[in-house]
Amino acid sequence: MTLLQIFVATLVVSLISLVAVVVTLREKWLNRALSTLVAIAAGALMGAAFLHLIPEAIETKGNLPNIFIYLLIGFLFFFILEQLLHWHHQHGTGQKVEPFSYLILVGDSVHNFFDGLAIAASFMISFPAGIITTLAVALHEIPQEFGDFAVLIYGGFSRKQAIIFNFLSGITSIAGGIIGYFAFSLMQNSIPYLMLFVSGGFIYIAAADLIPSIKHGAGLRQTIITLAAFLAGIVLMLVMKE
Repeated sequence: MTLLQIFVATLVVSLISLVAVVVTLREKWLNRALSTLVAIAAGALMGAAFLHLIPEAIETKGNLPNIFIYLLIGFLFFFILEQLLHWHHQHGTGQKVEPFSYLILVGDSVHNFFDGLAIAASFMISFPAGIITTLAVALHEIPQEFGDFAVLIYGGFSRKQAIIFNFLSGITSIAGGIIGYFAFSLMQNSIPYLMLFVSGGFIYIAAADLIPSIKHGAGLRQTIITLAAFLAGIVLMLVMKE
């Protein structure tokens, strides 16, 4: 039953890559809504880490030493991974287009694989923890996939090719979920530590990638909307807390 839940959750997250289709239909709406979506995702990731995953890990393991070390390891791992794969999506006019586009796909595939591992570990702790992690990952994926789609178009892919390749990179989360299920079944004691590791990754993504991109709002009105969206993401996680 748990494996089926993991498969369905990672499938849903993978299908989110297809939201890039919206870009081809409602580009004006996207330009207005993207900062709000990013703010909600940032709040949801923070809320998921501090309100759900870290408390769940502590509750599951009981006496859990060196909590902050595992959080820090997760934070540093995602920082190093991002640096190695150039996952900030900043591109200059002098870069070769095609190699950069494929680098984006490789980086996205690796990230989605780890998302699948996180979802698997969460469901193996409890069904509510799995739902929370899946929701947090999904909210983060929506603005990210918009960005990936735009970069692939910039890199010379047609819209159809960008959608297909984006989806293929998305389904690596299914592989991560399935592999994670069997791996964690053999290493049950490692799951709480993985949850702390994932929490560190969530905190890094929110603090280093998402928040810096939204904290300089264009005008007071946009700043208020962005702040409200960020708080809404946290409140959403708070409401879902048992």
